[in-house]
Amino acid sequence: MRDVLARLGLAETNPGAYAGAALEGGYAGRVESLNPSDNAVLAAVELATVAQYDKVVSEAARAYKEWRMLPAPKRGEIVRQMAEALRERKEDLGALVSLEVGKIRAEGQGEVQESIDIADFAVGLSRQLYGLSMHSERPRHRMYEQWHPLGVVGVITAFNFPNAVWAWNAMLAAVCGDTVVWKPSLKAPLTAIATHKVCEQVLAKNGWSGVFGLVIGGDKDVGETMIHDTRLPLISATGSTRMGRRIGTVVAERFGRSLLELGGNNAIIVEKDADLALALRGVLFGAVGTAGQRCTTTRRVLIHKDVYGELVPKLVTAWKQCRIGDPLAEGTLVGPLIDAQAVETFEHALSAAVAQGGKILVGGKRVDRPGNFVEPAIVEARADMAICREETFAPILYVMPYDTLEQAIDWQNDVPQGLSSSIFTDSFRSAETFLSASGSDCGIANVNIGTSGAEIGGAFGGEKETGGGRESGSDAWKAYMRRQTNTLNWGRDLPLAQGITFDV
Repeated sequence: MRDVLARLGLAETNPGAYAGAALEGGYAGRVESLNPSDNAVLAAVELATVAQYDKVVSEAARAYKEWRMLPAPKRGEIVRQMAEALRERKEDLGALVSLEVGKIRAEGQGEVQESIDIADFAVGLSRQLYGLSMHSERPRHRMYEQWHPLGVVGVITAFNFPNAVWAWNAMLAAVCGDTVVWKPSLKAPLTAIATHKVCEQVLAKNGWSGVFGLVIGGDKDVGETMIHDTRLPLISATGSTRMGRRIGTVVAERFGRSLLELGGNNAIIVEKDADLALALRGVLFGAVGTAGQRCTTTRRVLIHKDVYGELVPKLVTAWKQCRIGDPLAEGTLVGPLIDAQAVETFEHALSAAVAQGGKILVGGKRVDRPGNFVEPAIVEARADMAICREETFAPILYVMPYDTLEQAIDWQNDVPQGLSSSIFTDSFRSAETFLSASGSDCGIANVNIGTSGAEIGGAFGGEKETGGGRESGSDAWKAYMRRQTNTLNWGRDLPLAQGITFDV
């Protein structure tokens, strides 16, 4: 463990503010990063003050004035070098993700790979920031639109993806010509510092400083200052719906933009003609991957009544075979929850489910070992149970039978969240019904794969209380830029639109 921290440039106590390089002195307390596998201290971070936050943003604003004028392909070349640097440090960064948030080794490495992939995507994007050309109704006029950088982008990330979600934003923002100030979760500050250092070395080698800033501070001082800061035209935030409501309200009041990736309460529908072996694998990873701590985690499985009795016992058997333990150990499938509070939330949700008429079929207990380990649970439930409408950030899966596909879609959609969804079926008609306007109301709708495991090529995000934002691929880059419509008159007359005459 100590070797990983040392190779990534982490000390026993680390500065919490970086304007390119670290800012020294004047910190507002400290936070310890704990290994959720045994609750041992990995290292400490000195929390940033509001004054240090201001220095980081001021440096980002200064750098923006120059960075925005660097040609986009040149910005893309620097991001390409960041991708290479992340490749070189992938093993250590992935191990740090496992140590700090409890992801199994494959998922920790996979998260860093997502950062590499989005950087590669951004390199190509740097030559494709296209605008449209339109025909003017006026003679000898040309109309087109172009996209300009937005400014300093504030990025707030959650503990469960301490590396990749920042990269989804930062790599795109960088090629778009923006600079970035990052406020990571206090539960995963070390991954943020290590990631920042890897990318900052690339920027420094190319003669740049301040393009990426990092501020590790409390929500009440640094967080509130950040979302009120008019120097940040965009706040991209990943976290709870409660947090999103606060950020969205504050940023809207100052006419800023917010890109919100919030809660998910994701369902899989299993039709009677589904490949049940395929469905079993999809449900298993979706429900227990990252110990249920993904926004795309499968939390409900709606199973056609004709196959309910066949599939549920298979799920129970699979759950019993899940290997729980050290996330860095070979063969582990389920690591720990992030902290003791998460374990308590897990237990409270199960108690509520039972009180509302649910039945625990398997799991649901603490594991008798150091750390924050629990047994993933399956609960037989009803769609009208209040707990089934909530997002519990833990490995709890609610299963319930349905009669018709229309009923299953209604149940799936009848929750406040709208992130990810899936159907397992061999019926073309059922699949198209699910994907139609009268089908899933989620931002992500899959057929014969689970609810988690999104690729960076497509835009990621959801509807309703999930926030409506889109990150990563497709045209998500437009969130980090401003659109400008241009009309050029190359004639000697001044005709007005809509044929209006205004003679003087």
